[in-house]
Amino acid sequence: MTVIVWIVEGTWPTCVDAARTHAPADADLVLLHVTGHEVPGAAHGAYAGLLGRARPDRDPGTRIEHLASDSAEQLLTSAAERLGRPCTRQERSGRVEREVVTAAEGADLLILARDGDRTHLGPRSLGPTSRFIVDHAPCPVLLIWPETAPSTTTIPPPPHPPHHR
Repeated sequence: MTVIVWIVEGTWPTCVDAARTHAPADADLVLLHVTGHEVPGAAHGAYAGLLGRARPDRDPGTRIEHLASDSAEQLLTSAAERLGRPCTRQERSGRVEREVVTAAEGADLLILARDGDRTHLGPRSLGPTSRFIVDHAPCPVLLIWPETAPSTTTIPPPPHPPHHR
C-alpha cells in the first residue's frame, strides 16, 4: 500500500499524525511537498522586464527558487521526524494542484488537510487547490481538519426554495 501525505506549511503536522494513525505499519509512505512556480516566475519576469537585461546573474527569481527549495527540505525533514517511520520524501515544483494529483497516481491513499475557511463546515472549508485535488484525485482521499472541526451548528442554512407564480 502506498500512502501520499501532502506536506503544506501550517497543516502538515496534522497530516503526518493522520498517516501515523490511519496508514498500515507496512505502508510505503511518501511525504510530498510541492513548490508553486508562481512567485519565482513573477520575480524572473519582473527582473527581466525591468532591470535584468544586462545582469542575469542578479535575477532574484533564482534566489527565490533556492529559498523555496531550502524551505521545502526543512518541512520534509520535520515531517519525517514527526512521522517516526521509514518514508520517502518527494519534492516537486510546478502547478501545485496538478503536481499533487500526478503524484497520487497509482497510490492507494492521499492524505491532505482542509485549507479554506475552517471556521464553518461546508464546501468553503476547501480552498481552490484542495478542491481541485479532491475532485481529481486518482485514489481514495483522507481529508482532515487541521484542528478541531467546527460544530454542526456552523452548517450554512439551506437555500430558500424558488418562488412559484
